[in-house]
Amino acid sequence: MRKLLTLAACGVLALGAAACGDDSDSGGTSGGGGGDEVSGAIKIDGSSTVAPFAQAAQELFNEENPNVKITVGTSGTGGGFEKFCAGETDISDASRPIKEDEEAPICKKAGIVYDEVQVANDGIAIVTNPNLKVDCLTTDQLKKLWNKGSKVKSLSEVDPSLPDAQLELFGPDTDSGTFDFFTDQINGEEGVSREDYQPSADDNVLVQGVSGSDGGLGYFGFSYYEQNQDKLGLVKVGESADACVAPSAETIQSGEYKPLSRPLFMYPSEKSLKRPEVKAFMEYVIENYETIAEAAQIVPMTQEQADQGKTALETAESNAG
Repeated sequence: MRKLLTLAACGVLALGAAACGDDSDSGGTSGGGGGDEVSGAIKIDGSSTVAPFAQAAQELFNEENPNVKITVGTSGTGGGFEKFCAGETDISDASRPIKEDEEAPICKKAGIVYDEVQVANDGIAIVTNPNLKVDCLTTDQLKKLWNKGSKVKSLSEVDPSLPDAQLELFGPDTDSGTFDFFTDQINGEEGVSREDYQPSADDNVLVQGVSGSDGGLGYFGFSYYEQNQDKLGLVKVGESADACVAPSAETIQSGEYKPLSRPLFMYPSEKSLKRPEVKAFMEYVIENYETIAEAAQIVPMTQEQADQGKTALETAESNAG
């Protein structure tokens, strides 16, 4: 990934030096604080799925603004919102919207005013150890496997045509937005899941678990599959066997990979947006979303989504004064 970031950064600098071409149509490679150098510090925390995007944005932004210190934490979407609503961070990464009945009131009570800005897309990938050959799992089969109270220990118990191998299950912990989204979409209720699996807030740990166990099966953000596809098997998903679709940049952007496609967000606080370094960073993210997504191996926004993100950020900046 660091090699990709270096290449992407070089591309940004090369385009800037050439001073040619129009980048206003789709995620250009200049702007967002590149004109006037800024300094300061920005604290970001939250979703491990959004983290590669945030880290890529950090490195590319620092090429033009080396005096801004940016830290990116990965305490999960829920853990990130806890820190954000406590005023400990400037930007919260999230793989789901903030919970209006739980998290939003905490922010409101603390006087934290925020705005939701989409920055990328993601699909939740169902992955296996390469030795566990699985082409497709339907949403009903996934529910039988992952629902609360499930005692399934082999996929053959779900369908006799599936492999008869002892499973070792891996997935995100309960602070994760991926956990919330997956359980809602597959099990029908957010947070409802079997508990006898190996959880982690770190997707790299989940990758190691699945790839290191013969019966390994798990789920996490698609970008982590892309970065580790040489040691993982990818499972197609669909409402029926005939409708199974593999996740890809194209099927995630279009929503064809359903129901496990989703938007990814950054939540800047309006107080933080009053600071030049935070304002410049968020503008850079929106103006360079394609370059950042490519460096992070994450699915970029569509042009329509980027336009909406730009509007949301402009509204936030206006509200921040």
